Amino acid sequence: MIALPTRRDEAWRYADLAALEALWPLPAPAAIMVPAGDTLSRAIASKGGVTQIELTLGKGASAAIHLLNGVGDYGRIELDVRLYEGADFTLDAVQLASGEQTMEIVTTVRHLEPNAKSRQTMRAIASVKGTVSYLGKVAVARGAQGTDSVQDVKSMLLDRTATANAKPELEIYADDVQCAHGATVGELDAGALFYLASRGLPPANAKKLMLQAFVAGVFDGAQDDETLTSAALAKLGEMV
Repeated sequence: MIALPTRRDEAWRYADLAALEALWPLPAPAAIMVPAGDTLSRAIASKGGVTQIELTLGKGASAAIHLLNGVGDYGRIELDVRLYEGADFTLDAVQLASGEQTMEIVTTVRHLEPNAKSRQTMRAIASVKGTVSYLGKVAVARGAQGTDSVQDVKSMLLDRTATANAKPELEIYADDVQCAHGATVGELDAGALFYLASRGLPPANAKKLMLQAFVAGVFDGAQDDETLTSAALAKLGEMV
C-alpha cells in the first residue's frame, strides 16, 4: 500500500491530512484521452473528497475544463495534463471555503511537444477559518518550442483567520516559449463597500455583489454554466 503523504510532500503541504487519512488509499485516477483533432468540454462540481484526473490531449486536440470546488470538509481536485503538438488546454476554476473547510486544486500541465497552449484561471474565496490552495506546475519539455502558457491566480480573504495558498510554478527546458504566471491574495475593497453602502445597499448584499463580480465570467462557455454559477452563488450567499 502506498504510504499516506506527509507535509514534507510538496503536493500535500496544505492538505487536511486527517481528512485524507479517512479516504486513504485513493482509487486509481480517471484517465481521459482526447484524440488528435478532437474537442472535450467538461464541467466538474466537486462533492468533496479527492478527485484525480489524468488528461491527455493528442495532436491539435483541445479541452476546456470548468471546476467548482466548495463542498464537504475537504475537497481536492488533481489534474495531470499531457499536451502534444498544437494541443490547447483551458482550465477555469472557482474555490470557495468557509468555516473550517479545506479546498485544493493541484495541477501539473506537461507541454511535451511544440506549439501547445495552456490557460489556467483560478478564483478562490475563503471566510472564517476556511483554507483555499492552488499548486500548479507547468513543465515544458526539451523541444517543446512555441509553448504558450498562462496561470492567473487570484484569491480573496473575507476574514483574517482565513487562509489562501497559491504556488504557480514553471519548469522550462525550451528557449522559444511564452510562459507567464501571477498570483495575488487580497481583501474586499473598503472604499467600494462604503460606496455601495452610501447608495443604500445593505453590507451583506454589498459584499455578495462584489464577490459575484470577483468570480464573474469564470464559468462562461462551460458545458453546464448555469448549474455551476447557481451553486457558486448559493455558496457565496452562505459565506457573507
